[in-house]
Order: sequence, then C-alpha cells, then structure tokens
Amino acid sequence: MTNNNETPWGRVDETGTVFVREGDGERAVGQYPDGTPEEALAYFERKFSDLAGQVTLLEQRIKRGSPGADVAKTVDALLQTVVSANAVGDLAALRSRLEALGGAVGELAEKQEAEEKAALQDAIAYRSALVEEAERLAAQDPAKIQWKHTSAAIDDVFARWKAHQQTGPRLPKNEANELWKRFRTARSTLEAERKAFFAELDATHKHAKARKQELVAAAENLVAHGADGIPQYRRLLDDWKAAGRAGKKHDDALWAKFKAAGDALYAAKSEIDARDNEEFEENLVRKEALLAEAEPLLAATDRDAARQTLISIQRRWDEIGKVPRAKVKTVEDRLRKVEAAVRKLDEEHWQRNNPERKARAEGLAAQLESAIAALEADLDDAKRSGDATRITKAQEALDARRAWLGVVSG
Repeated sequence: MTNNNETPWGRVDETGTVFVREGDGERAVGQYPDGTPEEALAYFERKFSDLAGQVTLLEQRIKRGSPGADVAKTVDALLQTVVSANAVGDLAALRSRLEALGGAVGELAEKQEAEEKAALQDAIAYRSALVEEAERLAAQDPAKIQWKHTSAAIDDVFARWKAHQQTGPRLPKNEANELWKRFRTARSTLEAERKAFFAELDATHKHAKARKQELVAAAENLVAHGADGIPQYRRLLDDWKAAGRAGKKHDDALWAKFKAAGDALYAAKSEIDARDNEEFEENLVRKEALLAEAEPLLAATDRDAARQTLISIQRRWDEIGKVPRAKVKTVEDRLRKVEAAVRKLDEEHWQRNNPERKARAEGLAAQLESAIAALEADLDDAKRSGDATRITKAQEALDARRAWLGVVSG
C-alpha cells in the first residue's frame, strides 16, 4: 500500500475497503470498488465534511437562539449518527463538539424558558391593561359619554387586542378566557348604551323636527303681515331655540326656510324704515338746532333761567317728533346731558336752602360765635399776663373755631 492509500484518519486496502481510524483501532466504513484509492478516501471524507457542516450549523443555531428543544433533538440524532458514521475524518472531535453542544443546549433551554415565562407575564399584563382600558370606557356615565370619541377608543382597544392575539405568545386557556370574558362584557355594555343613546336621540330628533316644521309653517304665514309680523316672529324664534336639535341635515334645511320667512319680514321693515328715515331727516335738522340752543345751558349758573329755557326746548323737542333711527341715540344722549346739568343746579340750590339743614347750620354757627367770643377774651387775658404758652393755645383754638364758622356759614 502506498501513501495514496491512507490519510491520518483512514485508509483503503487492496480490496477497496475503506477504514476510519478511531482511537487505537479502526473500523470499516464501506467500499468504493469502481474508483481509485484516492477517490475512495475522498468520497468518505466528503461524508465527514457533510457531518461537520451539520455540527457547525447547529453551533450557529444555538448562537442565534433557536428553540432549545428543537436543537436538543437534532444534537441527539446527529450524535447517534456520528458514532456509527460511514465517514473518514476526526469523528472523535466531532463527537466532542456535539457533546459540548448538549451542555450549551441545556443552558439555552433554561434561558429560553425564563424568557418565555417573562414574555408570558408581559403578555398577560398587556392583555389585562387592555381589559382595564375597556372597562374604564364602559364605566362612564352614559349621559356624559362623547360617543364619537368613545366608539373610536373602544375600536382601537379591540384592534390592539386582535393584533396581540396574532403576534403575542399564547396565553394559558383559563387566563385567556377570563380576560376575554371581561373584555367582551365591557364592549357589550358600551354597545348596548350606545344603541340606547342613539335610539333616544332619534326620538328626540323626530320630536324636534315635527316642532320645527310647525314653526316654519307659522313663520311663513306671518310673511303676509309684513313688518307687523316681526314681534310674533321673534316669539317664534324663542320657540325655535327651545325646540332642540333635529339632526344636522334636517336642522339646516328647516332653518333655511324659517330664516327666509324672517328675512322677508325684516325686508318689509327695512323698506318702511327707509321711507321713515327720509321723512324724519327734516326733524333731525330741527332737533339739532334745538341742541345748539340747549347745550350752552351746560355752563349756566342761573337755575331759574336755565330751567325755563330747558322747559321751552323740551316742549318744542316733543312737538318735532321722530328722527331717523340711526340718529335717535345720538341726539337723545345730547339732550339728556343738558337735562342732567340743569337738574344738578336744582339739587345744589336745594342743598343750600334746605330748611332743616339751614337751621342746623345756624345753630352750630351761633355756638361757634359764642365760643369765638370766649376764646377772644381768653386770648386778651393771656396777652396781658404775658404767658406765651397760654397765648399759643388760645390762638390755635380761636383759629380752629373761626375756620369751622367759615365752613358752616359758607
């Protein structure tokens, strides 16, 4: 046999039988009768390479975190294959690598079990949070729920529930059923309340629609009365506001009719106002002339003369009649200002000549005059004595009484 008939891990004998070296011995792995010894060894070495490739693949799967249970089965199966493999190569080293993988698989399985347990707890917590969110929505006061927002919110919660069912870990049956039961109850409660709300709303809208149809008919009947129908139209408008909502579609259409009737009434009034304004322009000119006569009274001091002048102006003012509506407030405010000034002159006169007030002032003045006379005598006596302190006190008291007398007499 030449060197071409053997390698460090195997050989080929004269019969074409191929052996693999294992420890101190060797084992026949097969024959390759139709090829050269080199081809025979190469064939069985390729089988070893295939096995080594599978071991390498397993090592990579463990590094990537493949499911430990699946990897463990593959390791066991491959280890049995290697023990009796019809291949030429370092089978002992391959077995050592597989045995090492067995330990790594155990660690991987423990890690994955812990991760799966944690993921399951997280999934239960997430699903529980969705249930609690749905229950909070269902616990709202039905009378205060904003249904557009709440319906969108519960739909969003349900979408997240379904997505989690599809992508999250599978929950234990009992816990999954209990959470779903709570979620379904909350969702059903909301749905029942939503249906009841909209059923009641429909009934309310129906009633409001009927009432507003009546108001539209009443408003349209007023159009024939022209501007005289406006007071009644305003009462109908109050009734309209109290009638409630009939739904946007009906409300808009009915309001358009109701408003059209009002527009017709106010258009008739505008025509009358326009004619009146033209007629009342001359009255405005005459009243402005009276204001030019009245406004100097703002600076008057003679109460009797001012009052007589104002009475004359007021009489002529009333005789003139109406002015254009847009000018009413302006001219009336100017006249009220003059009236207030003349009234103030009367009030001031009354304050000065009020008999009761005058009597009180005269009594106080008499008392002050008596006190002043006594203090003047005290001052003369203090001056004769030369007592500076007495002189100062007497003078201060006398000055104070004289000042009060000036106020009372004024």
